[in-house]
Amino acid sequence: MTLETEIRDALGSLSPQHLDVINESALHAGHSGDDGSGESHWRIVIKAASLDDMSRIARHRAIHTALGTDIIGRIHALAIDIQ
Repeated sequence: MTLETEIRDALGSLSPQHLDVINESALHAGHSGDDGSGESHWRIVIKAASLDDMSRIARHRAIHTALGTDIIGRIHALAIDIQ
């Protein structure tokens, strides 16, 4: 299973109406944090009603909680765009 699939599955718990999981690792090849796996830098674009009534910080915490420590521990950089 790819990390992208794991991320999608984990964020399914938030019941998103829209979810893009974008691997941006190639843009950071050779930079700090590039572990050579090709799965170190990610961008999530998400729209979920479950996040609507939360503050910005609470939304980010909810996403990190949904991803869990295993997935978060394998990501060097995570950009989160909440719509």
